[in-house]
Amino acid sequence: MALIDTYRNNMQRKRQEIVSLREKMAKESEKKTGINTKILSAKSAISRTKSELTIKSKLNEISRLEKSLSDIDKAIANLEKKIASKEKEYNTEAKKHKAEEEKQRKKQEQEDKQRQKVSERTFQKINQAIAAQQRQQSDMQNDIERLKAVPEKITVLFFATNPTNTSKLRLDEESRTIQEMIRKSEHRDSIFFESRWAVRPLDILQAINEVNPDVVHFSGHGASHGDLVLENTDGTAKFVTKEAITQTIMSSSDKIHLIFFNACFSYEQAQSVINYVDAAIGMTTSVGDAAACAFAAQFYSSLGFGFSVQKAFEQAKGVMMLEDPDECNTPELYVKDGVDVDTLFIVKPVEN
Repeated sequence: MALIDTYRNNMQRKRQEIVSLREKMAKESEKKTGINTKILSAKSAISRTKSELTIKSKLNEISRLEKSLSDIDKAIANLEKKIASKEKEYNTEAKKHKAEEEKQRKKQEQEDKQRQKVSERTFQKINQAIAAQQRQQSDMQNDIERLKAVPEKITVLFFATNPTNTSKLRLDEESRTIQEMIRKSEHRDSIFFESRWAVRPLDILQAINEVNPDVVHFSGHGASHGDLVLENTDGTAKFVTKEAITQTIMSSSDKIHLIFFNACFSYEQAQSVINYVDAAIGMTTSVGDAAACAFAAQFYSSLGFGFSVQKAFEQAKGVMMLEDPDECNTPELYVKDGVDVDTLFIVKPVEN
């Protein structure tokens, strides 16, 4: 086996080890969620009882659970150290790989000089083969860097609003269908779905700060003049301008890659926010409840199968056409300048 192949195999092995360690760390984090739920339940039981025996029992239970949380934190810290070590090893192998590539390139140049007496046609073919190999190696390195940048797990923050003085929407059905399609996808464990209901303007930034999402989804009504419809404190409609939404996104997490406006006439909102996120989806006109639900569910399902944003958008439009052919041109995908939507992945794709 050539030395460069050895380095390449070492890089692949180190990358797989890093992925395995991150999966272990994710599982430990999931344990914390379950333990925190139990702690909250125990505290709730204490607040509801006057029995000293019950209170003492629940306090002991909380103490044990907090000890478990401490043990998990130590395990996560240990895994983080291992990941850092493996990443250092990976970078070392990558440098060796690059140095060997350079060595082979210089060797190839020397051999080219020695073959100057070869016919021009043959010499041209050799150069073409070398260029193709170099492009392939460059593409492979670019793919590695791009995939390294895709997170192992993402969070979708779902905002739902249906004010009392607006027509009834089946937003609960949309949320349920999206979650069901995510569960059926290949990378279902990589997508965490968080929802907020009856959303008021002040709820948006608060939820984004709490959840730190990768994808933000607005579902509800949109006004024909481009405003998004949220709620007042009394449950009635509150119109929010695209400038207000844009300012909110601009001042929030830089982790957000995609914003999905599943509301009528929301294209202006989508156009406005792409200066601050990679991509946004909006509706160019009014959209039916069933069509909007089918489109959104398939979009997140396709992301869950590791497809790019562009492919997920096209598949979602295909499903929308099956639901209602007249609606298929309503959704529009907007992309930030300099972003290639064909290679924009939200969920890490399967490596060949």
